[in-house]
Amino acid sequence: MLRQHIEDEQLQPGDLLFQGEFGGILAGSVIRRAWRGARKAVLSPHVFESPTGQRVYDIRHTRLTKWLNDGIPPAQVAEWAGNSVAVLLATYARCVDGQLPDLKRRLEAAGDLPEAEVPGAG
Repeated sequence: MLRQHIEDEQLQPGDLLFQGEFGGILAGSVIRRAWRGARKAVLSPHVFESPTGQRVYDIRHTRLTKWLNDGIPPAQVAEWAGNSVAVLLATYARCVDGQLPDLKRRLEAAGDLPEAEVPGAG
């Protein structure tokens, strides 16, 4: 549907996918109403009433957190998100979880882990 809309409207890179009443950016109230309607149409009542995806921004937050947790380098995630690395890490670093075992395996495979010191040796 989006591809057809882009073709029908002859949109070019940088054009707005959906325009407001006077050709500008859609009003926040319009986006919130559409988002609420879409959530209500596809989610069970229990999930709809929960905080899951309550704001459009929640989806962005979820995606960026997933990319970071999947091990995509922060510089790449920041570029895709249109943020600086500093802003990205200030916001999302505390959301990164579960990478330590994989990172240790990668470092061990590359021989880059420092030797563990044995207490009393030396």
